[in-house]
Amino acid sequence: DLEFARKFDLPIRMVLQPRSGEAIGFMGEGTAINSPIIDGLPSADAKKQITAWLEERRHGKRAINYKLRDWLFSRQRYWGEPFPIMWENGHHRALDESELPVIPPELADFKPTGTGEPPLAKAKEWIRYSDKATRETNTMPQWAGSCWYYVRFCDPENDQRFVGGEAERYWMGEENDEARTTNDEGMTKPETRKADEVTRHSSFPRAPGGVDLYVGGTEHAVLHLLYARFWHKVLFDLGHLSKPEPFQRLVNQGIILGEDNQKMSKSRGNIVNPDEVIEEYGADAFRCYEMFMGPLEQMKPWSMRGVEGVSRFLARVWRLMMDENQAGEWGLSPRIQDFAPDKSQRKLIHATIKKVTEDIESLSFNTAISKMMVFVNAFTNVEKIPVTAMRTLLVLLNPFAPHLTSELWENLGARFPNAIPDIAQQTWPDYDEALLIEDEVEIVVQVNGKMRARLNVATDANEETLKAATLALPKISELLAGKEIRKVVIVPNKLVNIVTN
Repeated sequence: DLEFARKFDLPIRMVLQPRSGEAIGFMGEGTAINSPIIDGLPSADAKKQITAWLEERRHGKRAINYKLRDWLFSRQRYWGEPFPIMWENGHHRALDESELPVIPPELADFKPTGTGEPPLAKAKEWIRYSDKATRETNTMPQWAGSCWYYVRFCDPENDQRFVGGEAERYWMGEENDEARTTNDEGMTKPETRKADEVTRHSSFPRAPGGVDLYVGGTEHAVLHLLYARFWHKVLFDLGHLSKPEPFQRLVNQGIILGEDNQKMSKSRGNIVNPDEVIEEYGADAFRCYEMFMGPLEQMKPWSMRGVEGVSRFLARVWRLMMDENQAGEWGLSPRIQDFAPDKSQRKLIHATIKKVTEDIESLSFNTAISKMMVFVNAFTNVEKIPVTAMRTLLVLLNPFAPHLTSELWENLGARFPNAIPDIAQQTWPDYDEALLIEDEVEIVVQVNGKMRARLNVATDANEETLKAATLALPKISELLAGKEIRKVVIVPNKLVNIVTN
């Protein structure tokens, strides 16, 4: 609506004033303005006032809509948390809090019973709670742990609470006093509440903190993300957590299709067995190809030819640094020497660091690998290779191909000792923006409109310098012999065209 109004020059009236910052287009929590019925009210109170006004005039009726569907939270298998429930005379009840947690019994045979009963039914002594009562034998699904494990990671050694307040605020984000409310609609209201517990509205905007990145396939993330957020919001409304939202960013990776561009399935016979690929090409090639296939979020088909291509790239990295003698033994190439890289090499090194660093941050792994391919090609045919360039390459490539780079790092360190022998402990390299500034450009040299040569010149070269450098080229001098130059057309940083009679 705002874009539409701006495009057609329509009047824009602000109706919500933020606590700070730009008011036009603001959609967060603020104060109502230019609205007679609700002027001066906070957003939450303004919504209540509008709803009451509509109900009084019979223009509408308040309602709470729930999108969360019923959740089957029970499994007939051994692996899972037992339910803290017991059965007696056909009725069930929860165990007392003092009996928690319920630890599953150790079973030598946890295979399906074949009778429809869960595997826990085999633990006869454990099931027998008393002479008249038995334990529940179903178990909780994996959701029971995976919906809140990130919170437990904040304070894993705490044996009093699932997470301590100080640890939770440190890792998940500071408690937001502005989110504190009482007796508000849509909140969880437990029957009993300790004096220091606070009820807060889970729709309050989050602040920085919590899980930085959530990566998962669409089929998995839709359910897990939904229920993990549900658990988190319940715990927030009960006052146990300081943030209403646990995840800062969600990325759904695309599905990998079979080589026939169809979704992999046994019935189609197009499933790729990772073990077979690793057996033939190695884990590094398999890993790199998965990241080189294309943008992470896109759906893309598997290609064994693509795996072969990535495998050849890793082989080029190996041969760039290693030589094979007549006995078939590999050793570090004598081309690798301890000297400072020249200007063009320094520029390439720092450009590669910048590109790979930024691409990893944006999850653009395919273009990061492409840049390292350019790097390897640039050093393949040089007579001498600076050892610093190879160290940089190995550190950048290590997250993609850890096995290959670790072995090459060890070989490199045998001749050129490093203070930190383990590549995984190396500091990620920094790049210098000053070295990336383009101070030289390649221009095309034409004679009567036909391309005859190329020339590298400084980007700030004036026309006289360009003309003199062009005429000094041996090939151009030969072409101009015996001819009269009528004019020289110069397009800065692009071309020089010499027009003759």
